[in-house]
Amino acid sequence: KRHERRQFFRLFPDEDAIQPNGSIIHARRKYPKHLEFFSAGARYRERAFMAANRIGKTTGGSYELTAHLTGLYPDWWDGRRFQDPVRCWAAGKTNETTRDIVQAALLGEVRFEGTRKSVSGTGMIPGHLLGLPAWKQGVQDLADTIKVRHASGGWSTLGFKSFQQGRGSFEGTAQHVIWLDEECPLDVYGECLVRTATTHGIVLLTVTPLEGLTEIILEFMPAEHRPSI
Repeated sequence: KRHERRQFFRLFPDEDAIQPNGSIIHARRKYPKHLEFFSAGARYRERAFMAANRIGKTTGGSYELTAHLTGLYPDWWDGRRFQDPVRCWAAGKTNETTRDIVQAALLGEVRFEGTRKSVSGTGMIPGHLLGLPAWKQGVQDLADTIKVRHASGGWSTLGFKSFQQGRGSFEGTAQHVIWLDEECPLDVYGECLVRTATTHGIVLLTVTPLEGLTEIILEFMPAEHRPSI
């Protein structure tokens, strides 16, 4: 089927898979850190994937968020599962990085169908499962919310935010999953924990710790690696 060629259905295969363009999608056993990150969701509400740039952090975050939004968990998935449609947020440092990195990874590129602005559906979330986005006011081409068809037949809701909007923009409704791409201010992170408390939800942090051993980074470091006070 055409939609099975979407990247969500192609990633983390049992064995190496050669694509029509000659590229290789490697077997998931070659990504032990990604698998460890996914698996830890069954035991922990808070997780951080800390690594260098361009090694697949955003791919990992967008893959897990897509699994929760759609309910299409692969057979090998042993991490956290939600049985019903979920409410999720995805956020980056600025409005521009949220649009250009996080939104693009999940939804694909912004496009026009006549005069109506939409998305290509070529990101991690399979395009045939996407509703029409509502757009943020005052930020060019940044989606505010979009519905995602869930395997149960209902609709999940995905909202986009940025850290530059401040802690106040993270107040409000309870969420099941919040994905933070790169390190956020401490007060924003605390608000995300509050938003997921009543749902027993999860917070995912994919980060390259460019600012060093900040308070948030230290929280995820083994005790023996933390500097003594």
